[in-house]
Amino acid sequence: MSYIEAKSKYAAFGVDADRAIAALRAIPVSLHCWQGDDVRGFDTDPSKPLTGGIQTTGNYPGRARTPEELMADLDVALKLCPGMKKLNLHASYAIFEDGQWADRDALEPKHFAPWVEFCQARGLGCDFNPTFFSHPKCDPLTLSSPNEETRRFWIDHGKACIRISRYLAQELGQPCVMNIWTGDGFKDIPGDRMGPRVRYRAAIDEILSESYDFAQVKPCIESKVFGIGVEAYTAGSAEFALSYAAFNRDKCIPLMDNGHYHPTEVVSDKIPALLAFFPEIALHVTRPIRWDSDHVVLFDDETREICREIVRCGPERVNIALDYFDASINRVAAWAVGFRNLQKALLSALLQPVEEEKKLQDSGNFTKLMVLQEELKTAPFGEVWDEYCRVCGAPADGAWFHAVEQYEAEVLAKRC
Repeated sequence: MSYIEAKSKYAAFGVDADRAIAALRAIPVSLHCWQGDDVRGFDTDPSKPLTGGIQTTGNYPGRARTPEELMADLDVALKLCPGMKKLNLHASYAIFEDGQWADRDALEPKHFAPWVEFCQARGLGCDFNPTFFSHPKCDPLTLSSPNEETRRFWIDHGKACIRISRYLAQELGQPCVMNIWTGDGFKDIPGDRMGPRVRYRAAIDEILSESYDFAQVKPCIESKVFGIGVEAYTAGSAEFALSYAAFNRDKCIPLMDNGHYHPTEVVSDKIPALLAFFPEIALHVTRPIRWDSDHVVLFDDETREICREIVRCGPERVNIALDYFDASINRVAAWAVGFRNLQKALLSALLQPVEEEKKLQDSGNFTKLMVLQEELKTAPFGEVWDEYCRVCGAPADGAWFHAVEQYEAEVLAKRC
């Protein structure tokens, strides 16, 4: 079947496929740099273990070891992915030219100038994350630590990251979403649940006292249900993060990671619930298996449902980013598979007759609503996806993986 025929099939459902393609081309998605090097970064000894609940599984050959290698790998992935992209950086990916190393509390915009050049050359915006893990100053707590010196170090780090986010937004001409997440918590039952959260709240208050234009720098508060080493308690629980964002709507927004909830919870239903109260939210899309395991995003039911809610509520109200890291497979392929699958899910959502579905629901015609939703499942989506790839100048399915295999043979396999 040709795209013309597929477009006609969707038109019978009241859907304009050309309009769906055009709409998707205007939705930015942040591609996370940390898939390329297993969340190692460049500011600490790469041989030291990850901490703060962060863990990668596997030792597939070809991990990026330098900024140059990571940028080269990103370039390959970016060419394989259709759509509008941003880059998502962690503070630990600072680049210290001429050996001018700085600790995290003393990071400056200049340490990210090479990343600005990288983004400018490729027409990318950039989002940012303070790195509250894998550092000697984790005691193991950071912003919720009872140790004033520890807490001060991490507050200063957060404020430095506000300044860096401000720089990224100014230089790249796009808003920078800056996400505050820590793995603060306890392995076993705590004796004090309130104290760490009070300190955490005060620390975030101080970080956000750094000046910024909320239209250009969008701080987020991200929650987590538990993690490795913090199985019993996390300071930044869902209730904490959401309450903080709700009481500080003029200076931050909530961020949901769909791996940071109990296994039976779905983020797709939470998106419209939050957007009933917040002008905008942020979202990290991953694939949890039983816990926040950060598997590569698939074109699965929950990813599709998440994207349906994004489209129904308004894509301009949701800041979308990917967040997973798999060291057991080719890392460039992991980037491409996850990004392409999220794009597929968004396109599939844009090919739904949203207004008709709302009309049927509001009129109580649930029989016709079910029939419509089920018949759309066999609509010729693949042909529209191929057309979307074509207009974006990206390879279609079945035409991109050879480039990854070739890059692995010529570049990745030669890294020791």
